[in-house]
Amino acid sequence: MVLSQNYLGGTGMRENKALSAWRNDEQTIGCWLSLANAYSAEVISKLGFDWVCIDMQHGLIDYTDVRDMLPAISNSDATPIVRVPWNEPYEIMKVLDAGAYGVIVPMVNNREEAELAVRACRYPPLGNRSFGPIRAALYAGRGYAVEANDQIACIAMIETAEGIANADEIMSTPGLNGVYIGPADLALSMGLPAMGDQPQPEHLEMVKSLLAKCKAHGIAAGIHTGGIEYTQKYLELGFNFVTLGSESGHMTKNAAKELAAARGIAETKREGTGY
Repeated sequence: MVLSQNYLGGTGMRENKALSAWRNDEQTIGCWLSLANAYSAEVISKLGFDWVCIDMQHGLIDYTDVRDMLPAISNSDATPIVRVPWNEPYEIMKVLDAGAYGVIVPMVNNREEAELAVRACRYPPLGNRSFGPIRAALYAGRGYAVEANDQIACIAMIETAEGIANADEIMSTPGLNGVYIGPADLALSMGLPAMGDQPQPEHLEMVKSLLAKCKAHGIAAGIHTGGIEYTQKYLELGFNFVTLGSESGHMTKNAAKELAAARGIAETKREGTGY
């Protein structure tokens, strides 16, 4: 692909502020985007979250939606991240070309799969990402081709029995920036019910174990939550990036609360998601 010389060299690529924070072992709070809507993406990203993640795996979102949502997020300081549907290099490369500054890759089970994800995020010689940042270079500015390998975050999800068993080899993969825990799938892999925010002691111990491994390997540790209670709990434990629910969850909770108040009835407690 031929791009203007402005994007091919030099310095000044927009900083990935979330990744910089994680490299300094700092903590960040993000929000999940499950709805295919550029306006709601823009509204959420302007609230002050450190990052927002467009969910292509379980959200009602496809690539054309991502294409429209990423520019909307660009109007804020939030780092744009995309959870791809699966560990497919072409899908990873395509959302990066559209301007994602990080990808979360689900169901990573071993070192080989982690390496596959990393290679898709990195230009040669560190990977095999094809060069064609059609919108990414516009968002990032000068120096994208030179600095993208260092600024793009590659995050693997560990949430299966195989992934748990291979956690150390996954986390030691060169170029992997972090691990994100999906509490619901993690619970299923442990023979527990797939609840959103998991109260079981054995689940918490597994979460703590994965967190400790991330710290030992010097990579960022992230986890999904459905609301403030578990967000605060996981931040207190030392996680680097925690999801404070989703836009659909916040909409539902607030609407239910206001409706209950208007009718003068008790609000029904709603379970947060854990995916």
